[in-house]
Amino acid sequence: MDTMFDTASQLIDNSRHIVVVQAENPDADSLGSALAIEEILSNDDRQVSLFCAIDIPKYLHYIQGWDRVEKDWPKSVDLIILVDTASETLLTKTFSQPGIRHHFEVTPILVIDHHVETEGQQLGFDHSTLIDSSCVATGELIYKLASSRKWIINSSAAESLFLAIQSDSLGLTTPNTTAESYRIAADLVALGANPSDIENRRREYMKKPADILSYKAKLIEKINYELDGRLATVHITWDEIEEYSDRYNPGALIIDEMRLVEGVDIAVAIKTYPDGKITGKLRSNIPISQLVAGYFGGGGHQYSAGFKIYEDYDTIYRELIDSVTKALDDYDNQAV
Repeated sequence: MDTMFDTASQLIDNSRHIVVVQAENPDADSLGSALAIEEILSNDDRQVSLFCAIDIPKYLHYIQGWDRVEKDWPKSVDLIILVDTASETLLTKTFSQPGIRHHFEVTPILVIDHHVETEGQQLGFDHSTLIDSSCVATGELIYKLASSRKWIINSSAAESLFLAIQSDSLGLTTPNTTAESYRIAADLVALGANPSDIENRRREYMKKPADILSYKAKLIEKINYELDGRLATVHITWDEIEEYSDRYNPGALIIDEMRLVEGVDIAVAIKTYPDGKITGKLRSNIPISQLVAGYFGGGGHQYSAGFKIYEDYDTIYRELIDSVTKALDDYDNQAV
C-alpha cells in the first residue's frame, strides 16, 4: 500500500511552498481535505496556502478554518495540490486570473482525489496523481497518506478529515462506505474530532430564514417529472440565484427531497446564468449520476455528481432526458 504514496510524498518533501487548490464547486470534502493538508504539512520549513477562485459558500462556514481560503494566488509556489477533482472545466475562474495558467504549466501538480479521471474531464497539464476510488472521500485518502508517512494529525486536522468523510458519505451511509471508512472515522475521533460539536455547528448554519422556507415551497411546485417519474428536474433561474444563493444554496435546498419521491431514480437541479453557463447538480438512488454528468463533461460519484456547460437551456434539457434514458436502459439491462 505504501508504494502508492511514494510519488506524492516525494513531491511534498521537495516543496517549501504548497498551494492547495479547490475547484469552483467547493464542498465539505474538498474544504476539509484542503484544511487538513494545511494543518498536517505546515511547519517551520514549509508554507501551505489555500486557494479557491470563488467565495466559500456560507453553508460551509460551520467548518472551522474556511476563512483561511484565499481568492488571490500566492507567490513563489513550488507545488500545486489539487484536491477532490482533476477536471479543468471546474477551474474556469481560476484560469481567468492573470498568470495562474502559467503557474500550472511550470509548477509540479499533484492531484489527490477519490474520483477516477475520465475522458472529457482531465486536467490539461502534466500532473502526478494520488487517486483511490475505493475511498469514500478524498479526506479518507489523505488520512491514509498521512498515516503511511507517520505525519502528525492534530485535533484540527482530525476534525477536518472527519467532516470530509462524513459529508461525502452522507453520514457513513452511502453504498461505497466501507468498514475501513468506519475504522478511519473512529481513529479521527480518537485523535480529537468531536462529531457532536461538528453536527451542532452544521445545524446552526443549516437554519433557514422564513422566506427561504417559502422559496423552497415554490421550488417544489416547479419540479418536473419525466420518463414515467424516474427523472425529477427543477430549473433555478439567475434571478433566484441572485436573490437567495448568498444565504442558502437553492440546489441543496431541494434536491434531496426530489430524490426521495417515490419512483424517482435520479434528481437534477439545473441552474442558468446570464453568461450562458448552465450547471447541473445530480443525486440518484441508483449508480448512474456520474455516467449522466459525464455526458456533459462533468463528473463525481455514482450517486452524486455535477456538470457545467455553456449551451441553451432547451437543448440541455433534451440532452439530459436522452442521457438519463440511456443510463436507465443500461442499468435496467444489467439488472436483468
